[in-house]
Amino acid sequence: MTAVVEVFRGVVGTNPVVMGLVGGLVIAGLNLFGASLVFLWRDPSERGLDGALGFAAGVMLAAAFTSLIVPGIEEYAGGDPIPVLVGLALGVLFLDQADRLVPHAHYLLTGERRTDAADPGESVPGLDDDRLAPVVLFILAITLHNMPEGLAVGVGFGAVAQATDPAAAEAALGQAISLMLAIGIQNVPEGLAVSVAAINAGLDRRFYAVVAGLRSGIVELPLVLLGVLAVTLVEPLLPYAMGFAAGAMLFVISDEIVPETHVRGNERVATLGTMLGVIVMLYLDVSLG
Repeated sequence: MTAVVEVFRGVVGTNPVVMGLVGGLVIAGLNLFGASLVFLWRDPSERGLDGALGFAAGVMLAAAFTSLIVPGIEEYAGGDPIPVLVGLALGVLFLDQADRLVPHAHYLLTGERRTDAADPGESVPGLDDDRLAPVVLFILAITLHNMPEGLAVGVGFGAVAQATDPAAAEAALGQAISLMLAIGIQNVPEGLAVSVAAINAGLDRRFYAVVAGLRSGIVELPLVLLGVLAVTLVEPLLPYAMGFAAGAMLFVISDEIVPETHVRGNERVATLGTMLGVIVMLYLDVSLG
């Protein structure tokens, strides 16, 4: 698997901003690929989708530790866990507060309140289309999820520039590539799941596949570049940024993906998918890092 690192460096070069941009294009492209699978897998079952989303959760869970938390503490904070843990807490807090935007949208679309939402006002009208409302909410949630994913990839490639010697740079690049591949892989079932929900609500397959790819790229690419530039220009931010990205990803897994896969009676297949995702990510991390 070291050949993957060499090929990536040979094709992309060593500029961390360019590497981050390519990483962003890869994860956005795989999201588009997942959204486009509805042309081939025209009617996936709920059981299959829950298993695929469980796999995505497992990949993200392992990646948060192996590519962000552990190297952040051991390699970039000198063994001090505090900067990474502070960043992790900030990432969780940010996603917790940002996620409150979704209950506002929930009220706008359905006229119903979630208990954790701030009062959006009594005068806001709802929409009558019961099928479209959950789709818009799911799209909002997935878009929110793409934010920490893009940031994590950017931070991963930004860490390459902060390596103090060639061996450390090689290890950092391997971790960044494994993180890029992990997030790209888990973007495939996510993209498919959102596309299926959108099509079930009556949206056109071709139109939604294009929209999904554009949405992912618009959200992820700027955040990848932000992550790269932040840790490249301000070196002490790196362990905080790695913790922040990890905390945001862990929040998404616990608050959205796992509950989503356990509401239709497919807990077992979703759990097995999660375990498979952890195994795949651990193999990628050991092979590339």
